Amino acid sequence: MSIELTDISKSFGSFVALRHVTLTVPDGELVALLGPSGSGKTTLLRIIAGLEQPDAGSGAIRFHDEDVAGHPVGDRRVGFVFQHYALFRHMSVFENVAFGLKVRPRAARPSTSEIRARVARLLRLVQLDGFAGRYPHQLSGGQRQRVALARALAIEPRVLLLDEPFGALDAKVRKELRRWLRQLHEEIHVTSVFVTHDQEEALELADRVIVLDKGRVQQVGTPEDVYERPQTAFVQSFIGEALSVPVTIQAGAVHFAGRKLDLDPQGTSDGAASLFIRPYDIAIVSDSAAALNGVVKHVHGFGPARRVEIALQEGGREHFIELNVPRQDAIAVGQRIGLAPRAYRLFASPAG
Repeated sequence: MSIELTDISKSFGSFVALRHVTLTVPDGELVALLGPSGSGKTTLLRIIAGLEQPDAGSGAIRFHDEDVAGHPVGDRRVGFVFQHYALFRHMSVFENVAFGLKVRPRAARPSTSEIRARVARLLRLVQLDGFAGRYPHQLSGGQRQRVALARALAIEPRVLLLDEPFGALDAKVRKELRRWLRQLHEEIHVTSVFVTHDQEEALELADRVIVLDKGRVQQVGTPEDVYERPQTAFVQSFIGEALSVPVTIQAGAVHFAGRKLDLDPQGTSDGAASLFIRPYDIAIVSDSAAALNGVVKHVHGFGPARRVEIALQEGGREHFIELNVPRQDAIAVGQRIGLAPRAYRLFASPAG
């Protein structure tokens, strides 16, 4: 079941949460909505579910070829998993999973034996068979989240939506559940969209990543696309670690601190720009052979690598970047150091 959104906007009073969002989630994919707090991720997920309505004048929301924009939540057949489980505390695991089936109108409600068989099958699927009689307070956080997922799947949803599904769990459990969810999705192939601000989670889990910032889609692509081939300065800085240096493009050449750098401007138009370099794409070289020159301000850290803070001088200003260097490299505070990018990207700075 594919999902297509066309020109979707949403405002809450004077705050604009979504700005003309158009995107497609292909049938059967596991897709991440990734972005910082306030980027519009959860609002977009709730609009897909029908829990929020887009602004008047927005375009279509389609499940496959069906426009569901005017359909209430119950008619969309969407499974929704919340960050904080939202389990019924007075109900057993079995009753929680069966709830969505038992409240259906009588004509659409499965028989008691069918409900029992479906719940048992789902509990096996989420690796909780044997837990049917327990109550939420008797489960760990990871187990409760798997019960919530089984409950969402019980109604045989056309689309599965997950809002920060692992946000309330500790780091170790999060990693275990990420691996488990990836395996589960490969079994059930339900079109799934999950919200996260954790880029590692998005890159590890998703078939496709939708990066949002300030209510706009910045980029849509595979995890490799958004990491290796960012299309905007925001994506470059948000996904993975990147060193950022303010530069100027003049007459088709890159300049920093009044000096022309031996770097390709990559078609960037004249004016202010940002030079982005992944830390592993920069080499420490002799000061005279460097594209960039700086002074070591701090050296700290333990283990096989040291974290080195380097100040690049521009007039009376300093721009700081940090690098990991092998412990055996002799680098001291106050030392002048040369930096040579092996790979980099340039983006023009926004006007104003």
